[in-house]
Amino acid sequence: MSFINNVIEKVKHIDPEQKEFHQAVIEVLETLEPTVERHPEFVKAGIYERIVEPERVVMFRVPWVDDNDEILVNRGFRVQFNNALGPFKGGIRFHPSVNLGIIKFLGFEQIFKNSLTTLPMGGGKGGSDFDPKGKSDGEVMRFCQSFMRELYRHIGPETDVPAGDIGVGEREIGYMYGYYKKIRNEHTGVLTGKGLDYGGSLIRPEATGYGTVYFAQEMLATRGQDFKGKIVAVSGSGNVAQYAIEKVNELGGKVISVCDSMATVIDEAGIDPDKCCYIMELKNIHRGPVQEYSERYSSECFLKKNVWDVIREKSIKIDIALPCATQNEIDEQNARALVENGCYCLAEGANMPSTPEAVRVYQESGMLYGPGKAANAGGVATSGLEMSQNSLKIPWTREEVDRRLMQIMKSIHKSCLDASEAYGRKGDYVTGANIAGFVKVARAMMAYGVV
Repeated sequence: MSFINNVIEKVKHIDPEQKEFHQAVIEVLETLEPTVERHPEFVKAGIYERIVEPERVVMFRVPWVDDNDEILVNRGFRVQFNNALGPFKGGIRFHPSVNLGIIKFLGFEQIFKNSLTTLPMGGGKGGSDFDPKGKSDGEVMRFCQSFMRELYRHIGPETDVPAGDIGVGEREIGYMYGYYKKIRNEHTGVLTGKGLDYGGSLIRPEATGYGTVYFAQEMLATRGQDFKGKIVAVSGSGNVAQYAIEKVNELGGKVISVCDSMATVIDEAGIDPDKCCYIMELKNIHRGPVQEYSERYSSECFLKKNVWDVIREKSIKIDIALPCATQNEIDEQNARALVENGCYCLAEGANMPSTPEAVRVYQESGMLYGPGKAANAGGVATSGLEMSQNSLKIPWTREEVDRRLMQIMKSIHKSCLDASEAYGRKGDYVTGANIAGFVKVARAMMAYGVV
């Protein structure tokens, strides 16, 4: 058994129930095989064993009172995985599926994603199994305040800087930041994704979606292509999906899909800018289901199916896929259908939306494939830019932030290609992203000694 396989087996033995975390560790470590021979100093220093173990895991109860004066209890998490490059940095997710294994997988991915941005940020992640859907603003506020009553002890602008994720948008960030500010009696850049009126950054809401499209644009350019006239499938209907659709429209592509946990909508006429604005109003203000989009625009609606199921079952032809919903939304069967239906470029706007079997299909087909830790790094990159603005006490213009975001995504793309070539896997974005992110963190860990 190889050295890398030994490390993987140890992870699986220690935490046998954390399947998503195992998946993330295997995906990264298997591509790091070339670094074992190239960097024996990493093996001697135990870097591989240390990097898969979080520096700190915090788990806590979150009691809160609903509108009927009933006391409810949820579970909260913060996994501070690695701060070799800077303060722990990563989002907070509120979703019923949240458990320790999912938070560890997200925090582990965040280490390499943050490293790729070149900004001084470590990797972490947090969340709760609380579901904000169907809750009143008052209930969400009371939950967020209870969540922050414990979390505040473990975070700070130079320690750990959380942000938003699934189920945590500007509303939730505002409630949490307001309570943190009250408890600590200080106004600092301890959370990102804040509103513009109290320290947020322009382009932050758009950043993950925009960044995913910018990364896809760089991949397409390697084959002399762009988004003009291309048919694009997008999954999800939250922040990432909304702004991915907006940017694809700007670049001349046509998006035909959107979905949520209840249904998928296919609009073969294209989700144009006006329709995109409606989706933003529907999801961000009215918090309604995408089924209402199909009723308004007379488009097809498929209940209890995701975008990739519908594309497979209906043999819908697309050129580019942007999965922006959640982990493992594309399985092997759907990946094969994408290839058969003409898809030749896929950039992940979500974290690990493709199963390992689906990734193998992409790679065997020669598809341009941008893994999440590279393609969706625009969100955390702009969070880093928000931290910089908070430190400087100077806001940048929309154009300045967007320019920096685009440059960061171009830099990530180049780093992936350079690393893939340097380690014998030219053009393999998965290997390139993992090695480029890992080597930088490993060198920093080496410099600190055994800590």
